[in-house]
Amino acid sequence: MSGATVIDHPMVQHKLTHMRMKETSTQGFRRLLREISVLLTYEVTRDLPITTVEIETPLQTMSAPIIEGKKLVFASVLRAGNGLLEGMLELVPAARVAHIGLYRDPKTLQPVEYYFKAPEDLAERLVVVVDPMLATANSAIAAVQRLKERGATQLRFLCLLAAPEGIEKFNAAHPDVPIFTAAIDERLNEKGYIVPGLGDAGDRMYGTK
Repeated sequence: MSGATVIDHPMVQHKLTHMRMKETSTQGFRRLLREISVLLTYEVTRDLPITTVEIETPLQTMSAPIIEGKKLVFASVLRAGNGLLEGMLELVPAARVAHIGLYRDPKTLQPVEYYFKAPEDLAERLVVVVDPMLATANSAIAAVQRLKERGATQLRFLCLLAAPEGIEKFNAAHPDVPIFTAAIDERLNEKGYIVPGLGDAGDRMYGTK
């Protein structure tokens, strides 16, 4: 499907399959989510600009590559986004972090914001918005809009699973924000869940259902 980059690395797909299994424990799901988030971060940051600096190795001086520009911002859509955030920070420990608290009204499926905290200089940084599921896309659209209102201009959206309906709606609202996902599933069901999916990522990660 156009509009999203599918990260189809064998290790990503292997871990995702184990996360989908209903018998996977809360502990196992949390561990797999942390592991897969590291792999996803490699891909979403693949084209970061590089410059060179002069360094001293134990043997000689050399020009060595280093990431150019200000540090990244990882923007977690609470609460499930924090599961991805943990592994991402293992790979990029110096990244700044934003938190966007949203929950989905069970009747309207629309997002309701209850918390927002982000670095001041978003306009000068690449912001990677993270949420395990891109289902109806209502929360993702709202999160990106809030970040844009705070000045963010370079944004990417990273998720585990996406539904075709969510991709289409997100692209219509934010055509300038690329989507990265481990898989595009079949559809949404009548309750707005991704099918076949993996259930509610937040509940499975925290053992709340």
